[in-house]
Amino acid sequence: MAKRERVMRMSVEQPLWRALTAYRVLTMLYAVGLFATAYGEFVRPWVAVAYYVVLCGWTLATLPRVANAARCTKWFLAADLTIAVAGILLTTVADAHERVQAGGPTLPSIWTAGSVLAFAIKGGWRWAALASSLVAVANLVERGSPARDTVHNVILVCIASVAIGYVVEVARASERTLARALEIEAATRERERLARDIHDSVLQVLAMVQRRGAVIGGEAAELGRMAGEQEVALRTLVSGGLVPVSRVSEDAAEGALVRAVDEEPEPGGPVDLRALLAPYAGAMVSLAEPGAPVPLAPAAAREVAAAVGAALDNVRRHAGADARAWILVEDEPDEVIVTVRDDGPGIPEGRLDQAEGEGRLGVALSIRGRLRDLGGSAELISVPGQGTEVELKVPKDLTDARGKAEQR
Repeated sequence: MAKRERVMRMSVEQPLWRALTAYRVLTMLYAVGLFATAYGEFVRPWVAVAYYVVLCGWTLATLPRVANAARCTKWFLAADLTIAVAGILLTTVADAHERVQAGGPTLPSIWTAGSVLAFAIKGGWRWAALASSLVAVANLVERGSPARDTVHNVILVCIASVAIGYVVEVARASERTLARALEIEAATRERERLARDIHDSVLQVLAMVQRRGAVIGGEAAELGRMAGEQEVALRTLVSGGLVPVSRVSEDAAEGALVRAVDEEPEPGGPVDLRALLAPYAGAMVSLAEPGAPVPLAPAAAREVAAAVGAALDNVRRHAGADARAWILVEDEPDEVIVTVRDDGPGIPEGRLDQAEGEGRLGVALSIRGRLRDLGGSAELISVPGQGTEVELKVPKDLTDARGKAEQR
């Protein structure tokens, strides 16, 4: 079956960089506007004009730098904060002393907060605390004394930047955790699929070799013993499995990266489930089916047929070669129901849980796992002394069913 790789990026951080880009441009225009409205009150307006030329050129030229975390380097952050601090200190040179003491705005005004926020988004709350502390010192030096409005503004910038930095750190940790969880889920589903196939073929052959070798004796007994050891090792491998290391984005600003491989629908229309179940009918297995075709998607039909085969294998293995089995196929409007029933001794209570704990995953994976992946269900009913019944239900609309299964 063809496979298609889906790449999912999860990033709470990226919108913050976009917002910061817009913030820097708007606050640059705001700072220039404040200067223009109070131009006549500056004692050295040419100093302010020179500073604003540098500020505007720097802001516009470095817009790509604040597009994501990778481009926003430490050197850029240091230079950006230097321009902000220099603007604060130059305020005492360009503006009148009376305006400075009265709490007039600094040359960069609220543009300075954008520089501090860049530290917060890039490096978290510790970087934000460092940057806001330097800005606070510059403001106190510019004002000359810790006035109420200066302290208020400094504390506001510090708290806001530290809070945003902390939120960014939490968001990054959450993204990594979610990426890891999705990786584990994908690996688990793939491991279960492989385990079903192995259980239906290799494990059964190894178990048969072990039993036959013990009966024949001699060198065959040694071969059977080795087959038994390999069966245990293989069961441990497919039940434990290895989970790949989570992939993360090369660009940290783009968030965690998860690759999921989906199976693409096969070309062609649905197949008749009856044709796939017919080979199971025989002297000890009766097949009751509708008179009309039972259409299912090719992949779904194969999985249902494989689950029926696994149920019949369990009948032969646990109920004996003389046990009879019946397969009943029901074509409902929204789903297809296949029931496999036998007249064996039944399954003692708690035996399935014990078998699953021992790594014998025939029912758990070969039957229930197949139906779960299709968005369906498998129910096993067994009464000691009265046989076992396995009811398989698979929806006809696999797309909707898989979506609901993933939501659960």
